[in-house]
Amino acid sequence: MASSHLMRGRVIIWLSFLIALTLQAAPWPGALEVLRPSWIILVTFYWVLALPHRVNVGTAMVLGILWDLLLGTTLGIRGMTMAILVYLVAANFKVLRNLALWQQAAIFSGLTLLGKVLEFMGEFLVHDVSFNAHFLWAGVLNFLLWPWLFLLMRRVRRHWSIR
Repeated sequence: MASSHLMRGRVIIWLSFLIALTLQAAPWPGALEVLRPSWIILVTFYWVLALPHRVNVGTAMVLGILWDLLLGTTLGIRGMTMAILVYLVAANFKVLRNLALWQQAAIFSGLTLLGKVLEFMGEFLVHDVSFNAHFLWAGVLNFLLWPWLFLLMRRVRRHWSIR
């Protein structure tokens, strides 16, 4: 019974990551591309806060590599970025868990901006790319989405009794 409960939890967690990857890859109109939220980062942040013993830096690295493969970008840049961001969240999950949703949103928005800068720096070292400051708007959108995503994911976790 316990093993089926554990397996069901794994399936739900990885299904949420699959949905996040799908949303990340969904096409957006050209002008709105800069507003695309970082679905993978937000979902990973949720699971690290909720279940740090099950979702951790290794999970983030795998998701980042899958994200690189999905986008066809330099392999490992998003994996490294995700690992760094999730490490910062996991190292402080007890403090972050006790903050209000808007405070969490502000911190995660800042971490998203840090992630965008790290992605740029990684790509800059490999390719000749230029920084597009418009992509920083994703941090603002993540700020607005975090409370809604948190409440939705918490409802899913409680409904399926994921521990």
